[in-house]
Amino acid sequence: MSMHNKLVIFDTTLRDGEQSPGASMTKAEKLRIAKSLEKMRVDVIEAGFAIASQGDFDSVKAIADTVRESRICSLSRALDKDIDRAAEALKGAEASRIHTFIATSPIHMKYKLQMEPDAVIAQAIHAVKRARNYTDDVEFSCEDAGRSEIDFLCRIIEAAIDAGATTINIPDTVGYAIPAQFGETVGTLIERIPNSDKAIFSVHCHNDLGLAVANSLSAVNHGARQVECTINGLGERAGNASLEELVMAVRTRPDIFDVVTNIDTTQIVPASKLVSTITGFPVQPNKAIVGANAFAHESGIHQDGILKHRETYEIMKAEDVGWHTNSLVLGKHSGRNAFRSRIEELGITLESETALNKAFSAFKELADKKHEIFDEDLHALVSDTKAIEADERYQLVCMSVTSETGVAPVAKVTLLVDGEELSAENTGSGPVDATFCAIEALVESGISLQLYSVNSITSGTDSQGEVTVRVEKGGRIVNGLGADTDIVIASAKAYLHALNLMCSTQAKRHPQGEV
Repeated sequence: MSMHNKLVIFDTTLRDGEQSPGASMTKAEKLRIAKSLEKMRVDVIEAGFAIASQGDFDSVKAIADTVRESRICSLSRALDKDIDRAAEALKGAEASRIHTFIATSPIHMKYKLQMEPDAVIAQAIHAVKRARNYTDDVEFSCEDAGRSEIDFLCRIIEAAIDAGATTINIPDTVGYAIPAQFGETVGTLIERIPNSDKAIFSVHCHNDLGLAVANSLSAVNHGARQVECTINGLGERAGNASLEELVMAVRTRPDIFDVVTNIDTTQIVPASKLVSTITGFPVQPNKAIVGANAFAHESGIHQDGILKHRETYEIMKAEDVGWHTNSLVLGKHSGRNAFRSRIEELGITLESETALNKAFSAFKELADKKHEIFDEDLHALVSDTKAIEADERYQLVCMSVTSETGVAPVAKVTLLVDGEELSAENTGSGPVDATFCAIEALVESGISLQLYSVNSITSGTDSQGEVTVRVEKGGRIVNGLGADTDIVIASAKAYLHALNLMCSTQAKRHPQGEV
């Protein structure tokens, strides 16, 4: 594969994806996703923003120390302290990259940076040179390039390449671009900048107008050879370009896109399900490639065509993106070693024998309720177990709910609150509402419920229900997760998980973390 037709896949699920409100992940969860991306053969994994918090630094370091087949990247502003912190976190990486950025649009330079254009160029040069002291792989991004002046972009990019930048990223930070115009801009930059042949040009598109993938593909056809994307299109505001859509578009239409990727596409669906489970952001059924209906056909005409010849209505094979991997793996008679082995195959790391014991106990409890245990169940089970372990100020002891036609549902809940067992009973408009009201009668948290979502993990009436609740208090937003074959119990678990996260003092703020 020549560099001319190699398309570098740069995944930023762990950095930009995590900036979705409520999508923060623990270090262990980030490591699970990073291993999944490595298994998919992602070229570059942007593991986080090391300066943002101690938690971000620790996550970047853990991934850099563990992942060996993908290049590990940390984002940094064009500031010495950011670059030095990124370099420190990346010390253990087999292959590292520092990704530094500064805003280049007139509105950002005037109002956010309060800097003159020449000063912005000088700072960009300084940042790239400082990053080159730590690694020979430096990416430079022009934040808000989509609204930047073309002449200024040419000046700053030429200077950045001269300073040692090996990748130049053109982000559509606010999702403002239109495909034809954005592709032409990228092509013009490559043509006009004298030293453009010394760097790979990259794009990072946001989805505010629903055009992130289209903009990225247009840029590829005008010379971009790296696309920055996320699993399931996760990301700030309306999200980022979706990795699975970009990769499969390039693979499915080689007549249009003269590029190839390293991606093992059979790992796409497992990675999608893992990210959805960990973040609590369900994948919509009609989502391209990874949605439950992506390869489903209800129309009689379509069904007849598929039965006669698959390609009449399918342009991809479901097996090619990993749908065939959703097979039965374990049952109630499976032993501890089989459980451990399958957990390891899924890239899930349990940090101690105690954690393994808890997960195996939860598995046995689930197996008594649910005859067939699928990979998705195991991911949800481990996430649910870790959610219960995390900073447990509030713990569910037991609960009961009564609900009948014409009578207000009643929930009785017993919790451990700071080690003290307390009980409360309350009514609500439904069994879940009654449960939440009973919990609030005990904790008086003052939180505001922003989102309540239920997602079936697998098919069948015995499926686990995975509940996500998003709550807000004082401007801080967190997602709580809970899974159980009983939806009301899953809801209680999710609500308590959110409460425990809200009590955590490890609130993270990303300083100017958007690219």
